[in-house]
Amino acid sequence: MTALLLTRRLRPAELATVDVVLAVAVGGLLGPYAALESPLHGGVDEPLWVSVLVGFALGLPLAVRRRWPITVAAVISSVATVALVTGVVPHYAAAAPGLAIGLSFYTVAVSTGTRRSLRCAAGCLALVSVALVLTASDLWSRTGGVLYATVMIAPAWVIGWLVRGRRALAARQGEHLLRQAAAEERLRVARELHDVLAHTLSLIVVKAAVANHVAGTDPREAGVALRVIEETGRNALTDVRRVLGALREDTPYAPTPGLGELPALARQAAIGDVDVRLDVRREESPGAVPESVGLAVYRIVQEAVTNVVKHAAPAVCRATVTVTPREVRIEVTDDGRRPVRTGGEGHGLIGIRERVTLHGGEFRAGPRSGGGFAVTASLPYRGAA
Repeated sequence: MTALLLTRRLRPAELATVDVVLAVAVGGLLGPYAALESPLHGGVDEPLWVSVLVGFALGLPLAVRRRWPITVAAVISSVATVALVTGVVPHYAAAAPGLAIGLSFYTVAVSTGTRRSLRCAAGCLALVSVALVLTASDLWSRTGGVLYATVMIAPAWVIGWLVRGRRALAARQGEHLLRQAAAEERLRVARELHDVLAHTLSLIVVKAAVANHVAGTDPREAGVALRVIEETGRNALTDVRRVLGALREDTPYAPTPGLGELPALARQAAIGDVDVRLDVRREESPGAVPESVGLAVYRIVQEAVTNVVKHAAPAVCRATVTVTPREVRIEVTDDGRRPVRTGGEGHGLIGIRERVTLHGGEFRAGPRSGGGFAVTASLPYRGAA
């Protein structure tokens, strides 16, 4: 509980409470101190109530320093100047109001713009300096008055200005991280939706073509194709709901697919006249594969098989997934013929490359020397016990 209070930012009500306590403490400290003629001798030059009143006049404005920082700084500077000029606060005790002055100008620099706070600090510095110089009796006292005003105001303002700059920098960095996280999340969702829809729609188009071809001659076969389309569409809706539901907490949808769903993926690809021969190997008893890596493996195999369905069916496709304690290696090859493409990588291969790069792995894709196409990837990971 204590650690939580130390790490989180205070609420406005808590900040106000802190300021009130600080104002009372500073006022209670400066009042008796101002009444002392000498720290070693308890003589009093003025009535005690005057000293206490001056002390609280210096301290109590701090209770509203966050609400009216410039006004509080001006009031405390004026009270301190009058107290020093009239002798209520003796010159050897001139450091006593320094706490209140420093806190007020620190707040001014932290909470207001640089130009405005600098004008306030310069104006109060000039006011205190002129008042002390005019009431001083010699050059040494005048120099000491100017130095006193500078030491009481300038360091506090500089510290506040530096803190304000650090906070502004942290805020900008926080906004940048939020924008970056939002962009990465949009990219992840787009990638997931592309993989789901591209795979499903490719299968639906294939079976729809079959149903259209045999609708007049073989209604039973057309009915089978339509049932496959229905089942595939339902599965696609479930996947889309899962992808979009992951954006919300406590989503009721099924967990993300992984290595365990690869056999079902291979069976589904058979709908598109692609014979997927899946081989999942586990070497040296690896630990549990992280969920993100399992999802990436599933999507890579899904996209590679989808490309075979779209561009090379009918064909035989071999998908080999090798799981080791440090990485997962994927190899998807086919023996089908593909049309010549001149436009570079499609969105599917780009999505695979992005997934592999995200996990710090390696990716290659291209025609095989003996015909067909090959997609290979490796995803390193740290196994969980």
